[in-house]
Amino acid sequence: MYTIPSYQLLDSSIKLQKAFASQFSHLFDQAPGLTRLHPFGSLMNGWSKVAEKSLERMDAKPEWSVEALTTSGESRPIKPEIILDRAFCALTKFATTSQKQSAETVMIIAPMSGHYATLTRNTVASLVPDCDVYVTDWKNARDVPNNAGSFNLDDFVDYIVDFITYLGPITNVLAICQPAPLTVAATARLALDNPAAMPKSVTLMGGPVDPAANPSAVSNYAGKTDISQLQSTAIMPIDSQYAGAGRLVYPGILQLTAFMSMNAATHIESFVRQVCAESDGTAHDGDRHNSFYNEYLAVMDMPAEFFLDTVQRIFKDRDIATNNFVHHGQKLDIGAVRTTRLLVIEGGRDDISAPGQCKAALGLFTGLPDTQKHHILEEGAGHYGIFSGKAWRNNIRPKFLDFIRQG
Repeated sequence: MYTIPSYQLLDSSIKLQKAFASQFSHLFDQAPGLTRLHPFGSLMNGWSKVAEKSLERMDAKPEWSVEALTTSGESRPIKPEIILDRAFCALTKFATTSQKQSAETVMIIAPMSGHYATLTRNTVASLVPDCDVYVTDWKNARDVPNNAGSFNLDDFVDYIVDFITYLGPITNVLAICQPAPLTVAATARLALDNPAAMPKSVTLMGGPVDPAANPSAVSNYAGKTDISQLQSTAIMPIDSQYAGAGRLVYPGILQLTAFMSMNAATHIESFVRQVCAESDGTAHDGDRHNSFYNEYLAVMDMPAEFFLDTVQRIFKDRDIATNNFVHHGQKLDIGAVRTTRLLVIEGGRDDISAPGQCKAALGLFTGLPDTQKHHILEEGAGHYGIFSGKAWRNNIRPKFLDFIRQG
């Protein structure tokens, strides 16, 4: 199924490349005259700095570093506070800067698909002036001790149910991308077991509720890939240098490679431009390239059983799309949800969860009247733009706030 050194080889390869780039960068810093000894000296210096920063990002979780505007218009840092700490996730709070007693409660269910929850940093910062914000801060599987047990789709749904129940029925759930279908399942679970704990509203954003509704490159690949092939080529045990030694994972670096290959030309062009910017001295930490790739290149490993479950049950079998999701042996009925409000948000240029995949949820919640089901299609927005870019800030966020305040 796998070879023991596989993960160690991947990890060692990244560390070796990082050391090589770091040595080059240090050399040019200590002897800047070297850039003039060869026509390509300045470009080599630029390459070493871009490579060093890029490889550093792959090995560490970014800081939250959330700053938000206060009621007086000043920007101040918002310190994250861990409210519930579980083996695979820390429910983290960012307190509102609003002075109003009526501040809304929003729980962001961040993707567990290779990137850290800090990918939602801009979403958090934009909501804190109006809402108490809670985020599911998923942990890197390589750092979770093996004795913590496994973590599959059923466990993921359990976490969501527990977090919603803890925060109470005032909660407005915002599920971004991958967790959208599992949030549907969690809502159905609550409707069955504890209707009084149903969230005030559920917003599903750019997620594969029905991957077949409008197939993308991601859904096509997942739908056609043989599970046994994935087990033999993509699943690896963590090596002994990490707390999760022995745990089987799908390495984040493989997920990053898959994501980048979808838009390879765009990424190559971006890195070439940044090498030139570093070589002529115009690059800086806050420039567009660094701001984006600081987060995009930071990847985490996923538990193998969670990854394989997702491919099989969400993409291949379409358990949510066909209302056949079984949770701990019990079939859930999405149509049993009758007391929450639903909003679906999609990006017209989303090439990961294409328009229509998330909208399929509207037809699954048959127990909700049409007046409680809403849909936003932001034509010019891509996958990340719907929760982090201008489309989110200028168009989607105001509509989302109006939606949660109407309940």
